[in-house]
Amino acid sequence: MFPFPMQPATMLENLQEMQRNAAVGIENLSKLREADIHIGTAAKQAVYREDKLVLYRYEPVVKNPLPIPLLISYALVNRPYMVDLQEDRSLVRNLLKLGIDVYLIDWGYPGPTERWLTLNDYINGYIDSCVDVMRAKHGVDKINLLGICQGGTFSLCYAALHPEKLQNLITMVTPVDFHVEGTAGCGLLNSWVRGLDADLLVDTLGNIPGAFMNFGYLMLRPFALNVGKYTTLPAIAADEAKLLNFLRMEKWIFDSPDQAGEAWRQFIKDFYQGNKLITGEVEIGGSRVDLRQITMPVLNLYAEQDHLVPPASSLALQAYVGTADYTVQAFPAGHIGMYVSGKVQKDLPPLLATWLKART
Repeated sequence: MFPFPMQPATMLENLQEMQRNAAVGIENLSKLREADIHIGTAAKQAVYREDKLVLYRYEPVVKNPLPIPLLISYALVNRPYMVDLQEDRSLVRNLLKLGIDVYLIDWGYPGPTERWLTLNDYINGYIDSCVDVMRAKHGVDKINLLGICQGGTFSLCYAALHPEKLQNLITMVTPVDFHVEGTAGCGLLNSWVRGLDADLLVDTLGNIPGAFMNFGYLMLRPFALNVGKYTTLPAIAADEAKLLNFLRMEKWIFDSPDQAGEAWRQFIKDFYQGNKLITGEVEIGGSRVDLRQITMPVLNLYAEQDHLVPPASSLALQAYVGTADYTVQAFPAGHIGMYVSGKVQKDLPPLLATWLKART
């Protein structure tokens, strides 16, 4: 006779608790509408528009914010409201409270008219226009730039091509060496993308569907991201606050814009497949991207459990930039945890603000 893992009475009690949670969860779900899932709620105003791009300035919450404003450049593949996902875990709100004047680039949703946009359009075009708008608005020669993930790679290119316009550069979970393999499942994205036929995909599809990219990311951790996270949903759904947090994340994950075909083609071939950023062979608008031209102070932030950007990929930056003022800081989180982890949001914004203020 095999022993039960627990007493029958305990099993019955647990089953009843699951049943109660499921009932409450169904009731909570039935009451919620998409409009109830509020994301990116920090007050902001559009200060510049160009094509699908919108540059937002968040309303300062202190009397005298830092005189040099901060521009956040996010990746193209997901929506940038991840930096303000919810009120109590918002990178933007925390920076505002610490006296940083924050701007954000919203790339929008590329359509057929954006099919031919290149990396030059994004970096020497859109980013440079936003930087110039901020310089003129604040009457300064230089601004601070924070690049996140792919937006960090764009920021490195911009900093190398326009060092005279940047006071400080911050990179967060940013890939630099695209050929590192990583450990414990990290680096799978690098391996997957290196096998793609970028020319065939762009020539066939034009813009790359966001759903295609999202499917690839989910399959990097198929059980955890497609099955595992939903096993706890009955317990989560019984708590309305936790349920809303879960749904905010789900909304962000599946809100994936299409990728402008030509820009995507060059990014895949030059960065992921050719690893040309660290060899100095990337050309943007006819100019070579030389990371040694990055002579402004650099703060490099990375996640220790990042499965999309292996830590070694970000850490490679130090060997290639030309600045003597280089700071690196790790956080005990994954790629997404850098924005939504309570511990990270307690420690990261003060570090970032202190670092910026010391170099203003």
